Amino acid sequence: MRVHSSLAAAVALVLVAAACARPAPEAGPLTDEDIAAIKDLAERQVPAALLAEDWAAFAASFTEDAVRMPPNEPLHQGRAAIEEWCVANWAPITTTELTQTVLELEGLGDLAYARGVASATVEVPGVPEPITDVAKFLVILRKQADGSWLVSHVIFNADAPPPPMPGSADQ
Repeated sequence: MRVHSSLAAAVALVLVAAACARPAPEAGPLTDEDIAAIKDLAERQVPAALLAEDWAAFAASFTEDAVRMPPNEPLHQGRAAIEEWCVANWAPITTTELTQTVLELEGLGDLAYARGVASATVEVPGVPEPITDVAKFLVILRKQADGSWLVSHVIFNADAPPPPMPGSADQ
């Protein structure tokens, strides 16, 4: 009986080793279609959703398990949490102008990253003048089964310094 168990274990090890030794399918570089789709998402679809205050469309640009890492607050985990945050925090604000420009884009297979800049002008209730902010972003994207690309992770921050802390000498 021990011989059969040892033989079975040895065969299993050989099969596992053979499977591991097989080269993985090679992931190719991004195609022109991939590059165009990612730029369209970043430079047209996302700004259009935000300008239209369509929080569901904005959230739909993320994977179901996406991670959004905004400055000065906890991360937002998952598409539903991202949409909830938008409704609670952006709904009271009116975005009048928004542009995003991809400056660098690289990837292989179904994974890509993009680095870029953004500029937004918003009107905030109770603030007499519109506020313009310039920022930079780094985003990781994943290609979906249908060929589309969605944001998996994003981190961003403004170029302007944060406002002074209450009680600081700068106040």
